[in-house]
Amino acid sequence: MRSGVVIVEDDRAVRENLAALITMDERLRLLGAFGSAEIALREIPALQPALAVMDINLPRMNGIECVARLKLQLPSLLVLMLTVYEDDDSVFRALKAGASGYLVKRDAAEKLLQALQELQHGGSPMSAHIARPVVHFFHRSEAPVADSERLSPRESEILDLLVKGLILKEVADQLGISLETVRTHVNHIYQKLHVRSRTEAIVKYLRQRPE
Repeated sequence: MRSGVVIVEDDRAVRENLAALITMDERLRLLGAFGSAEIALREIPALQPALAVMDINLPRMNGIECVARLKLQLPSLLVLMLTVYEDDDSVFRALKAGASGYLVKRDAAEKLLQALQELQHGGSPMSAHIARPVVHFFHRSEAPVADSERLSPRESEILDLLVKGLILKEVADQLGISLETVRTHVNHIYQKLHVRSRTEAIVKYLRQRPE
């Protein structure tokens, strides 16, 4: 039985190339290809796919938020992020949202089909040069401490939004405050958690936050 796959990618040429790759594999069945997160959220749940290939940089809602919402409706959906982003923050936020693998676009032609098979067999495929930072984030031996308890309600609110994958401008828009105010709060968060980046702040916060 072939596994159903959906694609969410706003670039039409890339979307068509991905579709062509998937239709060439007799183990896979392409169920749909969508150009935005909004359309994907409307159409994908009814298709009940086993696998999804998701871009991050989508118009309006980004792919990380789309993954988080899809996983609420389809908990067993296996998501492969396919993107040009290689920074640690994007990798970590995508995985926390529910993605199971992360492949940069320049690797897609060679590795997409193999990565989808790895997902189905319990693996977490990643482009080799971004796998090591992820391993470091998840295997640091740092013991949890209660620094997060010193965060103000507004700082905790901002950090919760960052955990969900929002960028600073999206946080400002959602809270109705200026981007500069958000940056000030984020700097205070860094100081209180004794970290130097958003990824480190998120990691430490999630370790301390009750499940």
